[in-house]
Amino acid sequence: MPHHGVYHPMKPQKIRVVYDCSASYKGVSLNDRLLQGPNLTSSLVGVLLRFRQEPFALMGDVEKMFYQVRVPVQDRSLLRFLWWAEGDLSQQLEEYQMNVHLFGAASSPSCANFALRRTAQDFGDLYRPDVARCIERNFYVDDFLKSAATEDEAADIALQVRDCCARGGFNLTGFVSNSEKVMSRLPQADCALTRTMSLSCGTPSSQRALGVQWDIINDTMSFRVEVDPGPPTRRGILSTVSAAYDPLGLGAPFILPAKFILQDLCRLNLGWDDNIPEEHAERWTQWCNDLKELKQFSVSRSLSPADCKAVSRQLHHFADASERGYGTVSYIRLVDEEGKIRTYLLMSKARVAPLKVCTIPRLELSAAALAVQMNTLLLSELEVPMDAVFFWTDSISTLRYIQNKTSRFQTFVANRLSIIHAGSNPDQWKYVPSSLNPADDVSRGLTARQFLDSKRWTDGPEFLSGQIHVWPDQTSALQSVEGEEPEEIKKVTVNAARVDEDDPTSQLLNRFSDWHRLKKAVGWLLRIRATLLIRAKTRKKLNDGTEDVQSKNVSARLTVRDLQDAESAIIRFVQRRVFPEELTRTHVKKGSPLYRLSPLVVDGTLTVGGRLKNSGLSDLVKHPKILPKQGHVTDLIIRDMHERTGHQGREHVLAALRCEYWIVSGNTAVRRVLSQCVGCRKRQAGVVTQVMSDLPEERVTPNEPPFTRVGTDYFGPFFTRSGRKQMKRYGVLFTCLTTRAVHIEIADSLDISSFISALRRFQARRGQVRHIRSDNGTNFIGSDRELQEAVKNLNRDQVHEFLLKRGIKWVFNAPGASHHGGVWERLIRTFRKILGALLKEQTLTDESLRTLTCEVEAVMNSRPLTPVSSDPADPEPLTPNHLLLLQGCAEPCGVFDEQDTYSRRRWRQVQYLADVFWRRWMAEYLPQLQKRQKWMKVKRNLSVGDLVLIVDLNLPRPQWPLGRVTEVFPDAQGQVRTVTAKTARSVFKRPISKLVLVQEAIV
Repeated sequence: MPHHGVYHPMKPQKIRVVYDCSASYKGVSLNDRLLQGPNLTSSLVGVLLRFRQEPFALMGDVEKMFYQVRVPVQDRSLLRFLWWAEGDLSQQLEEYQMNVHLFGAASSPSCANFALRRTAQDFGDLYRPDVARCIERNFYVDDFLKSAATEDEAADIALQVRDCCARGGFNLTGFVSNSEKVMSRLPQADCALTRTMSLSCGTPSSQRALGVQWDIINDTMSFRVEVDPGPPTRRGILSTVSAAYDPLGLGAPFILPAKFILQDLCRLNLGWDDNIPEEHAERWTQWCNDLKELKQFSVSRSLSPADCKAVSRQLHHFADASERGYGTVSYIRLVDEEGKIRTYLLMSKARVAPLKVCTIPRLELSAAALAVQMNTLLLSELEVPMDAVFFWTDSISTLRYIQNKTSRFQTFVANRLSIIHAGSNPDQWKYVPSSLNPADDVSRGLTARQFLDSKRWTDGPEFLSGQIHVWPDQTSALQSVEGEEPEEIKKVTVNAARVDEDDPTSQLLNRFSDWHRLKKAVGWLLRIRATLLIRAKTRKKLNDGTEDVQSKNVSARLTVRDLQDAESAIIRFVQRRVFPEELTRTHVKKGSPLYRLSPLVVDGTLTVGGRLKNSGLSDLVKHPKILPKQGHVTDLIIRDMHERTGHQGREHVLAALRCEYWIVSGNTAVRRVLSQCVGCRKRQAGVVTQVMSDLPEERVTPNEPPFTRVGTDYFGPFFTRSGRKQMKRYGVLFTCLTTRAVHIEIADSLDISSFISALRRFQARRGQVRHIRSDNGTNFIGSDRELQEAVKNLNRDQVHEFLLKRGIKWVFNAPGASHHGGVWERLIRTFRKILGALLKEQTLTDESLRTLTCEVEAVMNSRPLTPVSSDPADPEPLTPNHLLLLQGCAEPCGVFDEQDTYSRRRWRQVQYLADVFWRRWMAEYLPQLQKRQKWMKVKRNLSVGDLVLIVDLNLPRPQWPLGRVTEVFPDAQGQVRTVTAKTARSVFKRPISKLVLVQEAIV
């Protein structure tokens, strides 16, 4: 009998110490067995899917599975352990080893499953043909799940699998079934429920099937929701979300919002145990409260009810994506002998969108690739044949990608298309409107109440329950599939034609900026021409005396026919200039951009021949007029259609144009014209950006005393108590732009005198300041003016001669440019965080507030400026405190070396330490400022004459003032970052981040 079929209890056995890493187990070493582990264990999802296939199900588990498998003698030394006899620590240690596999060893699951599969191979021939396959496919470690079409079949399989496992030494027990008949045929000792516990009585019926709750009475599957929410930190949230175990994704729409919270916390760069912001804490609390409601959710376990004999089975996969996530959901559609249709939810997968910016079309394509991977999994794990497989998406761009098998695409698109084309055919892909797409729930998420009320999620969209003729119409969707791909790598063929600008007709066409006005002008010219021709013929016939023809009266109004004739005349003129060869040749050259369109000439106009001649469409739609990619007339027609469709997007405008015109490279042409639409820019365009600037001189100048060059800002207010009165106090932060040291003063108010007093206190304690940067607040502007007047007075009085020689240079950021002051804005946030941790919602007095402020200042000045090393041999990280203690030092007045640290002359020791600080500052801290964090590319500079919108966050976007740039302020590299814009009422000086470019200046 094989060694894997004998069970021995864990009796310690004293052995001679032998350690051999090359010991083998059935010809395979334990290390190799670990590598083969995933291949030996059936997929958990696959076992659950097969558990749902048939109406009658049973479940059991192998008792003490690991202990049933002996370890080969040559491998037992790997499982040695030390033991004190009778637990007496004073006795001598004894060495023992395990003869069987133990719980907790990484090799145990793989070796036990290897032994179980070997049992099926050795003894499977003694039983019905499907017993060995059941053991190989329906076990997940020690759990056995199986469904069968009939009760007799389920009972026979259970008994024979039990006997087969027993031959290998495995005791399969703890059987549970949704059928009383199956339970009655099994030995009572091997049943988890006794025969007295009838399934129809009030006996607890919920059983755990691989972590999923199985209600054996109602035969439904649900969630296990007994989860204690962890602390409101990233670690606690991740633990709680992971505890909501859902391997089949039945509750993916509800779990997805919790993943959104985790992703938002990752964006904030919070630590694993940091408290989350209040906004996210409220969302998390609401989600935890809703989690309890999931007890009401359930889906049918069986995908083939006993009263349904399916004659047709179909798989339907739905894919969708949004800005936050993407996912797919799969349903099985059954048709019985009576033609009754049933749909069941199989499984789903939901993914959050990557933190890296990714477009919606790319996310839609990723969702489609995920649907194909899901289909491959289902077809390999389900043991029932499928008559058809369908994929549904509401993305026209995705359908266009899939239908295109000839073009080359960017790497991201090409990789996902290879997955889609390898696992599906383009004919299997269908269009579904967003309102009918259940995958919309796994891309955006649902609340608990929405999730429980969603019949579309559990039963699929309503059209799946109907016949094929009621499914969404594919005609319009497939027509819009034609077109250019935004990420296609193309070879461009340029068809250029020389246009004589002096030609009167060209001058006429270029004079108009509106398509309708141009047609009216040409219509009048054509009418006048026709009238003159008629009068000429009349005059000639009257002179010959042959006939008296009356001249026709000219109408004072144009007719629709006149406008149509004018349009045809304009298009024929453009086509003669751009496509002269195509109009005269019977067969178009292969290199022509019209080669694939099979053009026809109808009444002198070049139209699309195409392949839709036999369709029921109108002649105008089947044979639209061809227009070139570029040209003033093409631009006018696109702009007119854009306005007629209510300023819709590119695809909408292109679809409307295709009903009358076929523009060569239409996607590119429409995108170019729409990008110049002033109205769309005013409503949708983003703010102007420019490549991140170089650091100013104040940030990178070493070897100066701390606080020589500072940035300052106000923050607060803070409330203090004086007697029974509550007072407001404000913080004034000064930060050294070089060393990042911090000094904080408390101001009693926001007026000018209060800030001057705070500045004087700061200079008295930290030394003379040469350079100050600040926001453009009114208090700072006033302070600068008053300070200048004070300096003039000091000059006359000659009181502070040193201050007058060094004078303070004050630089203001542009109004609204808060990001220019990121150096001090970030420190204010740090101050609030530390103060919040120390204050704990207490009301302070003025004295206690100033004391607490000094403590916070000390903490902030001890923060590291350089990376913290885990090597104890490395020097401690550089902090502002390393130099603040040397504040009183003057500028270097000599050359110093390491021996000066032991000098009795204290000033030489202090000077050496200052030199060490600046050497480390230049070697370790300054290089960290080299990389640009954002705004990597050089963009077009705003110039005088540009039309811009001025961002005002206090007003809705339609009310933002429109202005014209009157002055620009380029930096040393020539990049414009601040401009002056003039509106109808005022003049504003603003950074480019507060401006939206509407129209470029006409040069």
